[in-house]
Amino acid sequence: MHDLPALMALLAGALAVTALSRRLGVSAPLVLVVVGLAVSAIPGVPDYAINPDVILLLILPPLLYSAALHSSTVGIKANLRPIGLLAIGLVLFSTAVAGLVAWWLVPGLPLSAALVLGAVIAPPDAVAATSIGRRVGLPRRLMTVLSGESLVNDATALTAYRVAVAAAIGTGTSLLSGLGMFLLAAVGGTLIGLVIAWAVNRVKPLLRDDMLDSAVGLIVPFFAYFVAEEAHTSGVLAVVVAGLYLGHQAPARSAATRVQDKAVWGAVDTLLEAVVFALIGLQLSSVVAGVSTGFGPLLLAGCALTVAVVLARVVWVFGVMYLPEWLRGKRPDWRHKLVVSWAGMRGVVSLAAASAIPTVTLSGHPFPHRDEVLFLTLFVTLTTLLLHGTTLRRLIERLGVTGGEDYTDALAEAEARHNAARASQERLDDLTAETEPPGDVADQLRRAAQQRANRAWERLGRSDEELGESPTAAYRRLRSEMLAAERAVFVQFRDARRIDDEVLRRVMHQLDLEELSLTRD
Repeated sequence: MHDLPALMALLAGALAVTALSRRLGVSAPLVLVVVGLAVSAIPGVPDYAINPDVILLLILPPLLYSAALHSSTVGIKANLRPIGLLAIGLVLFSTAVAGLVAWWLVPGLPLSAALVLGAVIAPPDAVAATSIGRRVGLPRRLMTVLSGESLVNDATALTAYRVAVAAAIGTGTSLLSGLGMFLLAAVGGTLIGLVIAWAVNRVKPLLRDDMLDSAVGLIVPFFAYFVAEEAHTSGVLAVVVAGLYLGHQAPARSAATRVQDKAVWGAVDTLLEAVVFALIGLQLSSVVAGVSTGFGPLLLAGCALTVAVVLARVVWVFGVMYLPEWLRGKRPDWRHKLVVSWAGMRGVVSLAAASAIPTVTLSGHPFPHRDEVLFLTLFVTLTTLLLHGTTLRRLIERLGVTGGEDYTDALAEAEARHNAARASQERLDDLTAETEPPGDVADQLRRAAQQRANRAWERLGRSDEELGESPTAAYRRLRSEMLAAERAVFVQFRDARRIDDEVLRRVMHQLDLEELSLTRD
């Protein structure tokens, strides 16, 4: 395993940069890309050339599945039109625009190979955009649209990529067969994802084991992707549909499973996203080394392609999404459209697809300008990441596009908590009418239910700075200090060998759960 030290260095370095970025409050994806670029220029650094199988089979499925699990199925259904226009229409439009520009600018590049390049750089990666949006408080509808776009656009782009590659290597394809591939990928991937998710949802309650429940969830994205790809459909859509279905069914799972899944998938996302963005920057040396032609024309073509994909998104958003609504008298907010049009960062899927381009055609000739296609893909990925990533936050703040949903969310939560507390008290009354519990257990439960309802109502009033510390805040602060004191005593007993580590872990778990509930409230 001579690559193991390089892999360990990549993992440790990516996590270290992520931790520092979060501490400083800056965008971790952008910093990882910049650091990767700097490291790739250091002599003696191992070759971190992307293996497309690793990206498409091992990294993409869990990232998509996790994003789908935590997406709002209701929100996506309510925004199907804008998501579809971006994830399908815009990807195909960008493929055509970028392909034609590359065909025009790169001497000797066949149109079929140019369309391969167009499909490769067509889909944006919303990870960086949504991380910025969360920090500045973008409206929920915009976040839903951007997230929904990122869930589906890879499927569109990879299907277009397969059609273009088939034409480029000479397997013979037509417009009709290309449409057939799209339909098979969309319908087949969706059905496979639904069947797998339905089966998993039926099996999980039979396990009666929270650890097994979470373990099964970990293999779902890989299984769904593999089955769909083997059936020549869209593995991306299968993973996304499975994640949306199971995420929507999550409230039926046990509390322990939900807590575990949140922690596990949060850790998986952090690790894989850190590695992915570091790899983007680290590609520079290996990609540049493979280019044998002059860099001047390639740099010019790269700049033109970047402008093309950026303008294609702007034209599509305003021409196809904004203008029809405006003509119908809806008067949509142009600022929201501008933010969406400027969230076009490319990601690692583009690099993985470019790396997977065959080296030879069916006739035995080398794939035309394959190294140049790789270079241009990296160029567009880096420039869009740095261009949009460094300016998107400033644009959002300058336009004043913020959600303003904190109060409405707090009001809705307070109403729901009030109704939930009333339902729980009614259920308690039914139970105690049958058998009265000992002591003041029933009164304690009623007070606890009422306190939970009151916490939400307190958030609707003035801030603590205006009114002083609320009863809930005081309870949280004092109970947190008490828990810390309890924890210290248990550790002292363990160190003095008065209790075993097993006992310590059990009581620490109980204290941790209580502290987490305090933090949430």
